[in-house]
Amino acid sequence: MTSYDPRIAAFLEEIFASCNREPRLRRDPLAVVKRYPEKADRELAALVCSTLAFGGVDLIMRACERALAPLGASPAKALDRMAESDLAEAWSGFQYRYCFPKDMTALMRAAKRAREGCGSLRALFERGDPGGPDIVAGAAAFVRALKELGRPGSGAPGYPRGSCALGDGGELCGSGPLGGGGPLGGGPLGGGGPLGGGIRENLLPDPGRGSACKRLFLFLRWLVRRDDVDPGGWDSIDRSRLVVPLDLHMVRVCHGRLGFIPSAAANLKNALAATAAFRLYAPDDPVKYDFALTRPGIDPEPGDERFGCA
Repeated sequence: MTSYDPRIAAFLEEIFASCNREPRLRRDPLAVVKRYPEKADRELAALVCSTLAFGGVDLIMRACERALAPLGASPAKALDRMAESDLAEAWSGFQYRYCFPKDMTALMRAAKRAREGCGSLRALFERGDPGGPDIVAGAAAFVRALKELGRPGSGAPGYPRGSCALGDGGELCGSGPLGGGGPLGGGPLGGGGPLGGGIRENLLPDPGRGSACKRLFLFLRWLVRRDDVDPGGWDSIDRSRLVVPLDLHMVRVCHGRLGFIPSAAANLKNALAATAAFRLYAPDDPVKYDFALTRPGIDPEPGDERFGCA
């Protein structure tokens, strides 16, 4: 466990003041998300763009644009109006690296059914979130719920709005507990393949399996925090519970530059260790510095070299 270092505190505040600015979003998928003024559209765009946030940033942004294009200017309303056959047709030509038409269709099916059952993605998340000092268990339940909802066929039908498709025991679609070892928590989700034609594991990893889940924690950072960069909207969730989205850039910074983690492995253990270290400097907002610390490596500007975070 690291201890508080006033030199690191000064460094973090300096890079935050310099790099945590909206103009530096120009090469970040969050720029696509922030185009939508409505919360319902923004959370849907955030799910899509965070899921696709792998690879080079320019390719990611183009993939986000293509994935959201069938939904027009009001994605949530457009998705609500789509039938199952519309989903397959809308994304029939989509491909970005290992995300194929069936994968995007499954993701949109899950989002559509979540809206039908709960009214919003936020409500689905809250229904499975047990609380606690961090957001890991809630994130795991959210992933498992989306995977169940993303399955094709009659096994996961639409639900009356407001029912949330969840029983008092945290069950979804008549399956096992969201956090346990039943159909939502056990073997069927293993490997990289999709669950019954649904969302594949490597597109939406489960933090309960030890993955760093960078894209999932990025999604939550976007929607829970609110400042010049992050738009917020999920105000009922305390930002102090967020976990650092540990990608290769943050691994290098947290391991090499700051000494917050013991190895250069991108896993949940290191993500939690990094989060604990950042809490020394921002107890109520441990992912405050995430965007700023990654800018010199992802989209450097003159002068960023002084931070040593390339």
